[in-house]
Amino acid sequence: MKNIKIIITTFLTLVFLMSSCSPDTYSLDAVTDKSDIDFEIKQDFAVDPGGNTVILTNKTPGVVLTWDYGTGKSNKATETVKYAFKGNYTIKIKAVTGGGIVELDPYTVTVTQDNLNYVNDPLWTALSGGVGKQKVWIADNGKYGMAPGAMSYADPNKPELPVEWNNFTPNWEPEGNANSSTDADMHWGRTMTFSLEGGPFLKVHEPDGTLKESGTYFLDINTHTLTTTGATILRPDNYIANASNWNNNIKILKLTENQLRIAILRTNSEGQWWYIWNFVSKTYADSYVPPATGPTYDEGFNPKFAPGELLKMLTGGVGTGRVWNLDGKGNPIDWLGKGKGWTTGAASSYNWGWNDDWAAAADNSWIRFDQFGGKLNYTRSQDGAVTTGLFTIDEEKNEVHLGTNKLIQNPTSWMNPSTNTLKVVKAFNNDYLTKGIWFGTSYDAGKDEWFVFHYIIP
Repeated sequence: MKNIKIIITTFLTLVFLMSSCSPDTYSLDAVTDKSDIDFEIKQDFAVDPGGNTVILTNKTPGVVLTWDYGTGKSNKATETVKYAFKGNYTIKIKAVTGGGIVELDPYTVTVTQDNLNYVNDPLWTALSGGVGKQKVWIADNGKYGMAPGAMSYADPNKPELPVEWNNFTPNWEPEGNANSSTDADMHWGRTMTFSLEGGPFLKVHEPDGTLKESGTYFLDINTHTLTTTGATILRPDNYIANASNWNNNIKILKLTENQLRIAILRTNSEGQWWYIWNFVSKTYADSYVPPATGPTYDEGFNPKFAPGELLKMLTGGVGTGRVWNLDGKGNPIDWLGKGKGWTTGAASSYNWGWNDDWAAAADNSWIRFDQFGGKLNYTRSQDGAVTTGLFTIDEEKNEVHLGTNKLIQNPTSWMNPSTNTLKVVKAFNNDYLTKGIWFGTSYDAGKDEWFVFHYIIP
């Protein structure tokens, strides 16, 4: 019985001690009164007689002040603001204290003169059009020859992205819409206007011209960053929640007369990545004419000749003749698919089309076209066997007809020329002495492909 009493007494003592050591209630620090916040806002009239330079100083230890000075925001202990335009500027101040956020009384400074040196810079001009002007930007839809689409991605571990100006390489660039965005998300047709008409103003308009947002902006030409207040850059709806910093310290990656590329760091649960947003000036977009598109051809493909030009190229002229050799040591054969060849030399098709027998035939054979005796003559020497005849030219079709004869032969090869009508598929009106001429001996209409032999002047 005695032991039970001791145990009960000990238990009650512990309960008493625990209750005496635990506070009855918990509370935050007392809310700081705004009168206890010490700060200074001072205009430096020595630097700017109009009071354009304003120095904001936080003098309260342990308290962070957030300055909203109209053209930007900052939480630095000391911030120097430079207003380019005269006017009244209201500075809003919030104090972050241990007891919560305290909103201080706004402070107004009056700037009596413009100092346009603060915005008279090529980057300010590229963004806004210059002092007294404005410039409208739209999202890049990928059709202006600059970026594939409205957005790009970059690895946050790429050190060059945050620091290098006008020189970066995205990891991925979707075409058209931002990835996973619909046309409705993109709001194609929305515009953002950066202005320097009386101040650095930013306005966002709907496609029908309705004003959606109106605010100000600041461009830091030294750090290549952009800050906006009251209005936000264009971005698709489905990306708004993915980043928390759509207004402050936006990184400008490229800014030219016609292109703007900025970077926002993704901050959601997916992890950090750079969102790169691509814009073009509306003036450029409205006047943009896409380059003519169409098939690309080899140089000299489907040549055009003046009357008598092809004949002179082949023969050298009236009363003369010209010898042509198969280009055995260069690029003797090719397949021109849709006007584009693929061989670069004999090795490109060796032991498939070109072979040792062809190389030997090229070394010991030639064909000459001439205009002797008032006739169009040809002479073919094939391993010492000489045959002659007359040829004609169909200038409308760029065809050379050899009568009953053919080009240099190699009976052991499947590609031995079997036609006496040669199509001039490639030729070089001015450079034929060095580049030669390509004679087509067969055509595959299904592939739009010519099989051609390359002849040169030795």
